[in-house]
Amino acid sequence: MSLLHTLRLQNSTVTPKDLWVTDMVLLHNVHKIAVSFTSKEVCFYDILSKQDFSCKYKLQGLKFTPWCLDYWVDPSNLDQAVLTIGDIGGQVSALYFTSTQISLFERRSLRTDADSADIILWDELVKGKHCSCYTVTHQVHAPAWVRKVRYLGSLEAFVSCSTRPQSSVVIGWREKESRSLRVTSLFTKRGVWDIDHHRGLNLIATAGVDHQVLLWNPYMTSEPVCVLSGHTSPVLAVRFMQTKQQLLSYSKDKVLCIWDVSSQQCIHRLAGVFPKTQEDTHTLLFLQEERQRLLLSFNSLLLLLETMKEEKRTSSHEHPVTCVLYNSLFRQVVSSDSASSVICWLADMGQKVKQFHRCHGNAEISTMALDGTQTRLFTAGTDGEVKVWDFNGRCLHRMNAGLGRAVEISQVLLLKRSILVMGWERMLTVFRLHSFSQSFVEPSEWKGGVQHRSDLLCAAFQPPQTLVTGSYDGEIIVWNNSTEKALRKLQPHAEHEDHKKQQGDSPDSHHGFNGKEVSENFIAITRLFFIPGRTSAAAATGGADLVSCGGSGVVRLWNTIHSRLVGQFTAHNRDLGSIVMTVSPCGKYLVTADREGTLKTWDIQHYCLESDDGITSEAPNLLCSSRPHLDRVTHLETCVHGNRLLLLSASSDCSVALSYVPGDTIGLFGQEEQWCLERPGPLHPQQEPEQDQRNHGERENTRQWEEEITSSSQ
Repeated sequence: MSLLHTLRLQNSTVTPKDLWVTDMVLLHNVHKIAVSFTSKEVCFYDILSKQDFSCKYKLQGLKFTPWCLDYWVDPSNLDQAVLTIGDIGGQVSALYFTSTQISLFERRSLRTDADSADIILWDELVKGKHCSCYTVTHQVHAPAWVRKVRYLGSLEAFVSCSTRPQSSVVIGWREKESRSLRVTSLFTKRGVWDIDHHRGLNLIATAGVDHQVLLWNPYMTSEPVCVLSGHTSPVLAVRFMQTKQQLLSYSKDKVLCIWDVSSQQCIHRLAGVFPKTQEDTHTLLFLQEERQRLLLSFNSLLLLLETMKEEKRTSSHEHPVTCVLYNSLFRQVVSSDSASSVICWLADMGQKVKQFHRCHGNAEISTMALDGTQTRLFTAGTDGEVKVWDFNGRCLHRMNAGLGRAVEISQVLLLKRSILVMGWERMLTVFRLHSFSQSFVEPSEWKGGVQHRSDLLCAAFQPPQTLVTGSYDGEIIVWNNSTEKALRKLQPHAEHEDHKKQQGDSPDSHHGFNGKEVSENFIAITRLFFIPGRTSAAAATGGADLVSCGGSGVVRLWNTIHSRLVGQFTAHNRDLGSIVMTVSPCGKYLVTADREGTLKTWDIQHYCLESDDGITSEAPNLLCSSRPHLDRVTHLETCVHGNRLLLLSASSDCSVALSYVPGDTIGLFGQEEQWCLERPGPLHPQQEPEQDQRNHGERENTRQWEEEITSSSQ
C-alpha cells in the first residue's frame, strides 16, 4: 500500500481554508471522479487525460450542501448511468445520464471556470435543458441530513438513510416511463447512519444509532426481517459480502462484527486492534472482496485488514449453546441450545454420545440443572415449562412455571424439599416435593411474598437454610429457606446508585436477560455463588462468603451476615455488558467470561477473606486469560474429572469448550481430533475434603426428593 501521489483540489469560488470535500465517487465507465464540496457544487475530474485531474464539469447552484454520493452503471448498457446525491437539507437527487460514452452534459454555452471547466447549472438540469441528463428528486428526509445514498439497479430504486427516526430509511421507487418517485419510509428508534444492499438475498442492512443492525425486505417495510443485536454503541457502517451470506458491521466503540445472515449469529468479533482516536472520528468502511481486504478510515488514519486462510471452525451444536453441565455419574458433559436440543458428550474424548431433539418443541432451552444423584435432568424452555428427564430421553414431569405463558427462565435451583424457578417475576416460583405425584406439576405459593423491586434473575443456596436471590436492580436478598422469610438486603455501593440516577433508570427498568436485547443495565445481578469452604463462622468475622457479577463487568464480594460489600473489581470491560462466572468446588478459583468469548481465571483463595473497614477495590491475582470462543459466553461450569479440575464453557458461537483450571483450552466438543487429557495430578490438599463435603451435601439434599420422584414416576 504505497502512496502514489497527492493532489490538492482548488476552487475559484471559495478560499482553500473554507473548502471541504464531503464525498467522492469513481465514474469507472468514463474514467472520471465526481467530488462534492461544501461550496454546494459537484466537480467532475478526468483521471486519464494528459493534464491529470483536470476539472471537466462543475455542477453549481445546488440548494443545499451535498453530503453523500453514489454512482451506478447499467452493466448491459454502459451509456446509461445514475449519479445520486444526498444533501444536508434532506433531499435525494438523482442524475440520469443517457449517453455517458459521448458526454455527461451538453455544452449549451461557453460558460467556463477559470480552470476551463464547463459550468452546469442545477436549475437547467431540473428544467430538462440537457437532453443527455435529467433529474428526479424527493425530500422525505427533511429537515435531517441524508447520511448515505444508494441506487439499486436491480430494483430501480433509490435507498437513503438519516438519523431522523420517522425517515430512518427511505426507498424511492422509479415509476415506469415516469420521472416521478413512489416513496416508502422505514422507521427505527433513533435513526440510521449507514445502509447496504445484498443483491442475491435482496436484503437491506441498516446501521442503527440504537446499537442494532436491522435487515429489511425492501418490499415489506412494516418491520425488519431480523434484528442483529451485539453492539453496545451506535453502529457507524455496514457492508455485505456479496459472494457470501455475511455482513460486516462497525460500531462507535471500535468493534467490528461479522454476521452470518442465514443463522443471524455473530461469527467473529474484532476489538482492540483499532487506533485510539478522538470522539468525533469519521469512519468509512471499504470492502474489496476480490482480494479479501477491508479498509477502515479514522480521520487521517487508514487501517488495512486482510483475511487469513479460513480455518474450519468446530461447531458443537448447529445453534447457539445456552447451557452446559457436568454429569459426574456418567462422566459426561450435557449441553443445550437455542433450537431446543440436548447433547451428551464423553468428557474424556469430546465425542457425542447421544442427542435429544425438540425437547421443548421450537422453544429455546434457556438453562438446565441436574439433581444430586445425577440421574435426572431439568430443562427450562422459553415456552414457560421446566421438564424433568431421565437420560434415556423420557420426560417424567412437566412443571408449569409460567402458568401457561411463554416466559424467560434464567435459573432452576434444586433444594432439599423444593425446586425454585426464576427469571421473569419479582418473586420466586416454587414447586414442592409433594406436588410431583402427577406428571403435570403446578407451582405452590412462596410464603415470603414479593420482596424484590425488579425481576429476580438468580439465586444461590448455602446449607443448612441460607438462600440468596439477585435481581435486575442490583439488589440481593438473604432468606431463611425453611421459613421463607426475608432476613436482610444487600445493596450496591452508593456510587452505583448515583450512576443509575444519572442514567435515568427506574428500579424496574431492564433490557432483557443475558443480552437478548442491548444491555445497558449497570448493576443487574446475573450470577450468585456462595464461596465453598467459607463457612458461616468465617463470614461472622467480616470476610466475604458470597460473590456476584452482572451487567457492568464488575465482580462483587459480600458478607451475608453483616450485610455489607467487602470487595469489588472490574473483571471485564464495562462496555461489553453482562458477564457470567462460576466458582470452583474448592473455593480457590473464580472464572469470569464476557460477550467477546474471553475467559479469565482469578485466584480468590485469600481474597476478601478477612474483615477490612473499607471496600477492597484491588483485583485478585489474574492467573490466566484465554479466548476459546468467538462470541458471547453464555454459561460456565467447573468440574472435577479424573482428579483434575476442568472448566466447561458454552457460547453463542455454537461451541462448547473444555479447559484446564487454570490453564489452556483442551478443545471443542465435536472436533475431529480426539483429545487426551493430561495425566491426572493430585489436587490441592485443601480441595479434597471440601469437594467431598460439597458432594455429600448435594447427595443429602436430593436423596429424599429422588426417592419420591422415582416412586411417583413408577
